Amino acid sequence: MLPKVRFGKTELEVTRLALGGYPFGGVNLARGWDPFSPAGRLQAIETIHAALGAGINLVDTAPGYGDGNSESIIGEALRGCRDGVVLATKVGYHGSAADVRESVETSLRRLQSEVIDIIQFHGGMYTSNEVRHILDEGLLDALVALREEGKVRFLGFTVEEPWTARPLIASGAFDAMQVRYNVIYQSAALNVLNQATEADMGVSVMRPMTSGILQRMASYIAPEWTEAGDLYEVCLKFVLSDSRVHVANVGMRWPDEVQKNVALASEFEPTFDMADLPRMTAHIYKTHDEMEGLR
Repeated sequence: MLPKVRFGKTELEVTRLALGGYPFGGVNLARGWDPFSPAGRLQAIETIHAALGAGINLVDTAPGYGDGNSESIIGEALRGCRDGVVLATKVGYHGSAADVRESVETSLRRLQSEVIDIIQFHGGMYTSNEVRHILDEGLLDALVALREEGKVRFLGFTVEEPWTARPLIASGAFDAMQVRYNVIYQSAALNVLNQATEADMGVSVMRPMTSGILQRMASYIAPEWTEAGDLYEVCLKFVLSDSRVHVANVGMRWPDEVQKNVALASEFEPTFDMADLPRMTAHIYKTHDEMEGLR
């Protein structure tokens, strides 16, 4: 069975595996994937139903995924089966408070839902001016108002460059963070994961499988790694082995991908906490000596 965890101070009980919505707004013709075509849309809906049937209860999307196509597909797929699903989407942060409200209300219509469980500012790298714009110039207030109206439940943000999220965490205004963290991008381990844990925030990870970047690199310099088929499993297990991470947000296109990921997440029991992984040469030396009983 797919394990569930408490998602920080939201108190939501979520599966450690979430269904990421980018594939429902992205085209990959080399793999025969086009969610904008009628057949592709049906395939995407089948995949969402497979994820729900396999026990996944968190679905994450954004209006920017295919200019609303992902939200629209998810809304259609969840029609009649919204209960028990934690639904997360996003909103931009460069416009006005009115833009924030309009975006959220448009997302609600596409998602065919009366409430969004987790609404997130959709960010990559936040400048100090952008942080100020969010916190002090009406954008956060707009989300708080929407929460008071019952249209959203919990507030969060996403971030690619983790260190830029520190002032957002420190503000105390947010319940959840979605951060880029994987076996090749480990900045979050040093910059924000401890801070978010101390703030009791729900933490989900974007790009846990490196978005295929590690696999592409390996195909150029060590093709035998990709042929062995182990890289995918290593990537997922790395993220699930960090006690500071609640959820791995994985994009999945076909039901067999859903089954593969669910099987891995259901059967895996971490034997080491990646929060304790040494990430400096001096720490590697020291812990190696300790392992050998030399210190």
